[in-house]
Amino acid sequence: MKDRELSQKYRDLDTLIVECMDDTLERIPSAVGELVYRVAAKDLITCCTKLRDEPDLGFELLVDLCGVDYLGYGRDEWHTEEASGSGFSRGVERDPAAPTARLGEREAEYEPPQRFAVVYHLLSISHNRRLRLKAFCDSDDRPQMPTVTGIWASADWYEREAFDLFGILFRGHPDLRRLLTDYGFIGHPFRKDFPLVGNVEMRYDPEQGRVVYEPVQIEPRTLVPKVIRDDARYDEGLKDSGDA
Repeated sequence: MKDRELSQKYRDLDTLIVECMDDTLERIPSAVGELVYRVAAKDLITCCTKLRDEPDLGFELLVDLCGVDYLGYGRDEWHTEEASGSGFSRGVERDPAAPTARLGEREAEYEPPQRFAVVYHLLSISHNRRLRLKAFCDSDDRPQMPTVTGIWASADWYEREAFDLFGILFRGHPDLRRLLTDYGFIGHPFRKDFPLVGNVEMRYDPEQGRVVYEPVQIEPRTLVPKVIRDDARYDEGLKDSGDA
């Protein structure tokens, strides 16, 4: 990734952070001129406390916290002729060999060390500056991160959301339970390996007089909005012709 040059305000902030944090934070390049740092999970609480309490830093507000699942990052699962291999323009035939092949350009840009990460968006109201922290969970099987609710109270619902959608556990959270999904929901829907159709479906049962859960009966399928065709309707020589 090409690192865009920082403004003078953020160059000064980067200098302050290096002085205050020693080697605790590792700068991550940003294509949009933002300050992004990586911090180890074991150093998260110490780092966040300093970012909040140091007068020259003063990041008193946690604006947002979100989980990230890097499973399959940089893999191109679709074989196409002209369309891209991801997103809504992916099309036609799946390449069986593709899941084992890495995209060279993206791999060269960034290689995540673990599957799950937590991203913290911080704001200093007193200095009008923003900062982003990224911390990777040490385990892929049971991702965990220390809670920052003792530093920023706003992290309460954000961490519950990340737990609900990604299954990331936050040690020390005062009330870690699902926030967006139903009580009987199975799995974590924002994980990359979660089936698009889900695991269960619910319906109202008139005989029982209540909502019941059953194994999902929808067959999973991939929607391809853009389909590549080779017939004459799409011939370049006929596009501006009256016979087209």
